[in-house]
Amino acid sequence: MKDTENREITEREKDQTEGAAMKRDSDRLGTEPVHQLLLKMSAPLAVSMFVMALYNVVDSIYLGHYSTDALTAVSYCFPFQNLNVAFGVGTAVGMSALLSRYLGAKEYDKADKVAHNGFILACINYTIFFIIGCFAEPIIGLMTSESTNAQIISDATIYLRITQWLSIAPMIQSMFERLLQGTGKTNFIFYMQISGTVFNAIVDPILIFGLLGLPAMGAKGAALATVFGQILGCILGFIFNRKYNKEVSLSIKKLRPHLQTMKEIYRIGIPSIVLQSVGAVMNFSINKTLAMFSDIAVTTFGVYFKLQSFVFMPLFGMNNASVPIIAYNYGADRKDRLEQTMSIGVRYGIGIMSLGTLIFWLFPEQLMALFSAPPEMVSMGVVALHIMSLNFPFAGYAIMRGAAFQALGKSVYSMNISLVRQLVIIIPCAYIFARIGGVNMVWWAFPVAEIAGMSMSIMYTKRIRRDILSKMTPR
Repeated sequence: MKDTENREITEREKDQTEGAAMKRDSDRLGTEPVHQLLLKMSAPLAVSMFVMALYNVVDSIYLGHYSTDALTAVSYCFPFQNLNVAFGVGTAVGMSALLSRYLGAKEYDKADKVAHNGFILACINYTIFFIIGCFAEPIIGLMTSESTNAQIISDATIYLRITQWLSIAPMIQSMFERLLQGTGKTNFIFYMQISGTVFNAIVDPILIFGLLGLPAMGAKGAALATVFGQILGCILGFIFNRKYNKEVSLSIKKLRPHLQTMKEIYRIGIPSIVLQSVGAVMNFSINKTLAMFSDIAVTTFGVYFKLQSFVFMPLFGMNNASVPIIAYNYGADRKDRLEQTMSIGVRYGIGIMSLGTLIFWLFPEQLMALFSAPPEMVSMGVVALHIMSLNFPFAGYAIMRGAAFQALGKSVYSMNISLVRQLVIIIPCAYIFARIGGVNMVWWAFPVAEIAGMSMSIMYTKRIRRDILSKMTPR
C-alpha cells in the first residue's frame, strides 16, 4: 500500500515539475528584459520571413533567365499567392495572439483548444484555394489583356493551378509556425523556413531548365519546386511541435470544432486576413491598370513586389515577435512591458524600412539585373523602385503599430487602415495618375497611400492609449 502511495506521490511530483517547466517557457514573455526578448524572438522570425520571400524571388530569378514570358506569367499569379498567404497567416495570427493571451492568464486548457481549432480553420480555408485552382484558366484570362500572348496565359494557368491545389502545405505550416511563436520558440521557425527555401533553390533550376535528365518544365517546374519546399517545411513544423512544444499537446483526437473559439480566433484574425487580402485585390487592380500600357509594365511591378518583400519580411518578423509579447503582457496586466515593446518595435520598424529605401535608391539597376531584365524594363524599373520605395518608412511605423492593434484585440484598426490605403487611395490614384501622366506616374500612388496609412495609425494609437492602456495598472 505504501509503495503504491509513494508511486502516486512521485508521479504527482513529476507532473508538477513538467508543469512548471511548461510555464517557464511562456513566462519568459513576461520576465525577460523587453529589448533583449524582442531581438531574440524577432531575429529568427525576421530571418525566416526573409527566407520565405526567397520562394517567389528565386522562382522569378530563374524564370527571368529562362524567358521573360515565364517571368510575366508568375507576376500575374502573384495576387493569388498573396491571397493564399493572407488566409493562412491571418488565421494563424489570430490563433497565436489568442494562444499567447491565454498562456499569459495561465488558462492552459483554453490555449490547447485554440491551437486545435486553428488547424480546423486552416483546412476549411484550403477549400477556397482548391476551387481557385480549378478555375485557373478563366481567372488568368480575366487578368490579362487581349494583347497578352498565349504562352504567358498558358504558363500563368499552370503555375496558378499547381500552387493553389497544393496550398494546404503552407496553410498548415503557418499554423505550426505560430504555435511555436506563441510559446516563444521562434528559433524552430527559422529551421522550417530555411530547409524549405534551400530545397526550393536546389530543385528550381533542375525542374525549370530540365537538368539531370529531366525535361525543361519552365513555370510548371517553378511551381512544383515551390510546393515541394513548402511540404518539407510543413513536415518539419509537425516534428518540432510534437517534440519540443510541450505547452500545446497536439492530438488528432482533440480536433473537435468549438464555435466560440473559432469566433475568437477570427475576431482577431479576420482583420489580418482582410488586411492582406486587400493587398491581393490592389495587386490585381494595379496589374489591370498597367496592362493598358504593356506586359513589361506588369512584369516590372511584379519584380518590385518581389524585391520589396526582402525589406518587408524582416519587418513582419519584428511585427510577429511583438504580437505574443504584447498579448502576453496584456493578459498578465503588465503595462510597462507592453508600452516598452510598442516603443522599441516602432523604432526598429522605421529604421529597417529607411535602410530599404536607401538600398533601392543606390542600387536599382543591380536589383533589376537579378531578373535578367531587358533594357526597357531596367529603365522603367529604376524609376519605379525610386518612387515606390519612398513609402517604406511610413509603412514601418504603421506595420509595427499594427502589432499592438492585433495583440490588444483591435485588429479592426489595421483592417481599416489597409482598406483606406489599398482600396480607397492606391487603386483610384493609380488609375487617375495613369491617365494624367502615363505609366511612371502610377508609382506615386504608393507613397501617397502610405502617408495616409501612417496618419490613421497615429490616430488609432491615441485611441488605444486612451481606451486600453490608461486603464491598466502601472508597475
